[in-house]
Amino acid sequence: MSFTVVIPARYASSRLPGKAVADIQGVPMIAHVVDRARESSASRVIVATDDQRIADAVADYDCEVCMTRDDHESGSDRLAEVVEKLDINDDEIVVNVQGDEPLIPGMLIDQVAAALEIAGDAVMSTAARAIEEQADIDNPNMVKVVFDRNGRALYFSRAPIPYAREKRFSNAWHHIGIYAYRSSFLKRYDQLASSAIEETECLEQLRVLDNGDAIMVETVDYDTGIGVDTPDDLERVRRIMAGK
Repeated sequence: MSFTVVIPARYASSRLPGKAVADIQGVPMIAHVVDRARESSASRVIVATDDQRIADAVADYDCEVCMTRDDHESGSDRLAEVVEKLDINDDEIVVNVQGDEPLIPGMLIDQVAAALEIAGDAVMSTAARAIEEQADIDNPNMVKVVFDRNGRALYFSRAPIPYAREKRFSNAWHHIGIYAYRSSFLKRYDQLASSAIEETECLEQLRVLDNGDAIMVETVDYDTGIGVDTPDDLERVRRIMAGK
């Protein structure tokens, strides 16, 4: 299986500006993400950014960089520019690995890519892990996903889904924010009509479902790491990587 990893990274994060170049064990965070991507089976790893400071941060790590516009609303939009700009083949699978995931396992990247490769009619794939705590089901910052018996996503939500009518705890799945796309789909992504449910939930993947395309959900049962959204997240990752 051949696939490309694209790592979208921007400097102007609202909650933690400059986090992509934050120091973790003497290395900028974005370089750790590149290392995790290289632990997968990807044939190509590309950092996609609109800021020269991020490009400079990976200059010593022999990583391909694609400079993009600074007006993208989502990572999917940024990836769409990359596949057009670099003329990536329509048949190529492109995996979006967020630039704030320095602990993401390489095998997760491989699994999501493989799930899309074998799903003939799906345009995207993603991942989910079983939720074990009621507090996580109720947490709007933890996105949930419901999928059918064939693994195709039915809905993503910040609300507790499925709703447990007769018992407190439901069979809920935490959506892990990694996506694989067919390059041909990314080239038409910006032509998809915006979705009312996408805007209501602030979840870009709902635009895909609302336009009738299929998303495969790969279930996993291992630790998939934590993203860095806040200063507290950054300190937690620093402690983890220091072995504390």
